Amino acid sequence: MIDLYASTTPNVMKIVLMLEETELAYTLKPVNVWKGEQFADGFVALNPNSKVPVIVDHDPPEGPYAVFESAAILIYLADKTGQFLPASGRVRYDVIQWLIFQAANFGPIQGQFNHFTSYSGPGHDYALSRYTTELRRQYDVLERRLGQVPYLGGDAFSIADMAVLPWVLVQSNRLGATVPFLDHKSDAHPNIAAWAKRCEQRPGMQRGLAAHATLKSGLPSATPDDLDRIFGRGQYAYRATGT
Repeated sequence: MIDLYASTTPNVMKIVLMLEETELAYTLKPVNVWKGEQFADGFVALNPNSKVPVIVDHDPPEGPYAVFESAAILIYLADKTGQFLPASGRVRYDVIQWLIFQAANFGPIQGQFNHFTSYSGPGHDYALSRYTTELRRQYDVLERRLGQVPYLGGDAFSIADMAVLPWVLVQSNRLGATVPFLDHKSDAHPNIAAWAKRCEQRPGMQRGLAAHATLKSGLPSATPDDLDRIFGRGQYAYRATGT
């Protein structure tokens, strides 16, 4: 059995999709990140960086094992099951390269774009322009790749697709109507649209999307202090002292 400490984020969705695709037994453990539950001692013991997702695998004979960082969790589950990541050779590293593209580029840029779009308030035009421009470029990177191969890692569906798809779908649902290049069915990105449709037609993906949809966001009940804490603002902001 695997415990998945979860919230409504795309990074958590990646792991739900993988668990459903591999048909591993798991339990969702909701974490209200808006109320700061990820900073509790018990959670920090699982992930020193105080982020979801985290899994605890109770199956290893040597005892339970916790894994944090969504890309690491995907690799761990792929190695555990022998699925969705080739065992060796170039095909393995083709998948890993696109997995890291998501973890190091596509995801962080989406996060910054979301922050300056929805949470930072006025007066940040340069930051919003910068992250919008870079995000648009990265969608073009995906579009070119998916014009060459059916899946990000090559010919087969893999953990690279499970890493990228949640961000594409969530951003499309949130902002596709106002930021056209984020619409995952956009005529501007036909290869992304065709790839997303192929992925969504998989039964495991459908089960994963349905399971993730059962999670509820704590944002509607978040107080101004909750928002300051999660964004490092106000009394939680770092301020240099001394001469």
